[in-house]
Amino acid sequence: MKRKILMAFVILGMISCQNKEKTEKENVVEAVANDTLTKTATGSADISDAPAKDDKAVQLIRKQLLVLLKADLPALTKDDRFFYYSAFDLNNDKKDEYFVGFSNAYFCGSGGCSGYILNNDGSLINKFTVTDFPIYVTTSVSEKFYDLIVVSGGKFHLLKLKNGKYPSNPSVQEVVKEDASRESAKVLDIDGKKLEKYSF
Repeated sequence: MKRKILMAFVILGMISCQNKEKTEKENVVEAVANDTLTKTATGSADISDAPAKDDKAVQLIRKQLLVLLKADLPALTKDDRFFYYSAFDLNNDKKDEYFVGFSNAYFCGSGGCSGYILNNDGSLINKFTVTDFPIYVTTSVSEKFYDLIVVSGGKFHLLKLKNGKYPSNPSVQEVVKEDASRESAKVLDIDGKKLEKYSF
């Protein structure tokens, strides 16, 4: 009988400890959540540890755009001076290339928008005109770079690297069926992915 009573106290003690642990964990989670909400609401949250998309890539692109668009800079308004970018390894060298696009009246017209593809070091691979975003990266390869499908004038055009460059005017390239883009990765999906906008 004493043994049963002792066993009951041990079990009861273990249960109460588990409930206490659970309550302490719940209190810690609640305290952290309240602290975060308070700091966010008052503007005192420290976001310095939050990872940036890729500061190095953004700085590299900004620097290159100032060179590529040097002649255009005097005509650009503050609202014209922003870009979007996506990173993608086009040639399987374990280094991303950068697709850079624009979505304002200076860089876009009735046929589409202008954009660039830059190497990982910032050097220019290509300039595009009359392009609608997103751009599709296929699984087929030409000259060790993936082929691209670009929408221009409502049609899907296949772009293959030739002599180190993609064609700059997609609208005059081979038309392919829309189905071809379904198996492809999207880059510069400006509307669909809500890409971050950067100034230059």
